[in-house]
Amino acid sequence: MKEQWCIPPKENAAFVCNMEDVLEVYHQEHDPKRPLVCFDESSKQQVKETRTPLPARPGQVEKYDYEYERNGSSNVFMMFAPLESWRKVKVTEQRTMVDWAGCMRELVDIYFPEAEKIILVMDNLNTHKPASLYEAFAPEEARRIMEKLEIHYTPKHGSWLNMAEIELSVLGKQCLHRRMPDQLYLKREVSAWQDQRNSAAFTVNWRFTTADARIKLKRLYPSI
Repeated sequence: MKEQWCIPPKENAAFVCNMEDVLEVYHQEHDPKRPLVCFDESSKQQVKETRTPLPARPGQVEKYDYEYERNGSSNVFMMFAPLESWRKVKVTEQRTMVDWAGCMRELVDIYFPEAEKIILVMDNLNTHKPASLYEAFAPEEARRIMEKLEIHYTPKHGSWLNMAEIELSVLGKQCLHRRMPDQLYLKREVSAWQDQRNSAAFTVNWRFTTADARIKLKRLYPSI
C-alpha cells in the first residue's frame, strides 16, 4: 500500500469515495448472475538468448548468459473473477482502446454469457472507457456490451485495491520472471499458467473492509 502516502490532500475525498465504493463491491454476496471481474494489464519484454544456456546438472541450476537480444514486447491483459476462482490472461501486441473493447466483448459473449450484469473493477486508464466500445464497434453493438457492464473504478493512487493487480503479481513471480524469446512462446507459457491456476481453483481472499479503512487510513479522510 505504498502508493497511498503520495496522495495529495486535495484528492483525499475522491480517493476515499472510490475506495469505499470498491470495498463495498468486494463484500457483496456471490451472485452467478452478477459475477465480479477485476481487470488490469501489464507488459512483458521479450528477449532472445545470444548464447545457448548450460543445462541443469546434479547440484547445479541451469545457467544463462547475461547478454541477450531484445525482441519487442507484448501487452498482457488480466481478467480475474475471484469468486469464481477463474482468470483469463490475454496476450496482445498493444493495449489500445480497440484491444480493451475486444476484452469486454469476450467477457460478455464468451466467458459470462449468462450474466445479467458483469461487475467490473479496474483502474481509470484512458482506454478503460465506454467510448472505447464505440471506437471499436458499431453503436448498436457498443451499447449492447455496455449495458451488460457495471463499472467501478479504483481511485487514483489506489491500484492496490484491484485484485487483478495481485493476480498479475503472481503471474510475474511464477511465470513472467523468465526470459521469453517471442510472443508465441509467451502465449504458450501464460496459457499453461492460467490453466493450472484455474484447475487448482486458486483465488484471492480479500479481507480489507470499509470499516478497516476508516481506522487504518483515517488520515486520508477529510476532517468534518
